[in-house]
Amino acid sequence: MARPMTMAEKILAAHAGLEEVVPGQLVECDLDLVLANDITAPIAIKTVREIGAGVFDRTKICLVPDHYAPNKDIKSAEQTKVTRDFAHEYEIEHYYEQGCMGIEHALLPERGIVVPGDLVIGADSHTCTYGGIGAFSTGVGSTDAGVGMATGRAWFKVPETIRIVVDGELPAGASAKDVILYVIGKIGVDGALYCAMEFAGSTIEALSVEGRLTIANMAIEAGGKAGLFEVDDTCREYVRRRSQRAFVEYHPDEDAQYKQVIHIDAADIVPTVSWPHLPSNTHPVAESRDITIDQVVIGSCTNGRIEDMRAAAEVLCGRTVADGVRCIVIPATQGVWLECVHEGLMDIFINAHCVVSTPTCGPCLGGYMGILAAGERCVSTTNRNFVGRMGDPTSEVYLASPAVAAASAVAGHIALPSDL
Repeated sequence: MARPMTMAEKILAAHAGLEEVVPGQLVECDLDLVLANDITAPIAIKTVREIGAGVFDRTKICLVPDHYAPNKDIKSAEQTKVTRDFAHEYEIEHYYEQGCMGIEHALLPERGIVVPGDLVIGADSHTCTYGGIGAFSTGVGSTDAGVGMATGRAWFKVPETIRIVVDGELPAGASAKDVILYVIGKIGVDGALYCAMEFAGSTIEALSVEGRLTIANMAIEAGGKAGLFEVDDTCREYVRRRSQRAFVEYHPDEDAQYKQVIHIDAADIVPTVSWPHLPSNTHPVAESRDITIDQVVIGSCTNGRIEDMRAAAEVLCGRTVADGVRCIVIPATQGVWLECVHEGLMDIFINAHCVVSTPTCGPCLGGYMGILAAGERCVSTTNRNFVGRMGDPTSEVYLASPAVAAASAVAGHIALPSDL
């Protein structure tokens, strides 16, 4: 009889063909999907060619040009061309050309490419997003992704698991983004180093799948290897509307062993901002109102889904961005873009004097579409606020929810919607 296991342990054991695994054990697993983008794919492709065996399964590789696409310069065009040519050469089923693509970690769940129970590696650190629908997904280096593309297998060290139980009703104005900022502020950027983070509790169960994806997305910002949510009716409905693939649910055993169990009262979670230069440098919005800003970015793989667009539009409706502030709105996929059009959100954004972009990671990594000059400050719904993350090394990024970001754009300083 197998030992009691956590979600992460069960998924890794199943994909390794083992009855059970234990933390620290090295296992070789079969992969359900290997992902790369326009920055990381060329290195992975080089590895595939060096191995010389081609790709293991053209239906289980996903290539998404989203970081510097549409191409911002010659170098980015060359990177994308390498990715495109490889995709065409091997007839990669899940290659998403500009015009069809979106930010990868929003696109894959939206299209039903990833489903519960999958084991996914991606040459991007925020691949951990798919834990929001019960998959074990984690970021790897480009070389490891290339080996995965060629062989369909990867080595893992089974992580310990930290269980985070959030119970109760969130206060008014608090969202999934505030939940994960609160957690990171509580445990630190290395508080879950090489651990799976398993989220549970009544607060978590009440979240939409989009909210769960937001939390899973930022597991890496606490050092986590993966962020995992159990599959429930909310998740099943989300997945079945998007995918015809069969999926497997893995639930933790009641007596599974955890490295740590953290209990959080949702009443303690308030609208939060992460000040520079770490996601763990968290402060209540109520204590941040004196901070003036130059730019707002609403989008990214963290908060670029339709739920996020609606939250921002609700605040911006009938208002305009403050003089001296730039507000950049980036729907995460073409599908989200169209929903914004059909729901009238684009009218709200344009009338509020926002810049609205085609899907791109752009400003999140200091790529383009919103680079900061020396000394400028930005409130952003992205996931990282490291030194120079969005431009000049003396610029500053403050992480927040879409509602707080939108309110800050209108106020000209960090603000709550209730302040307007």
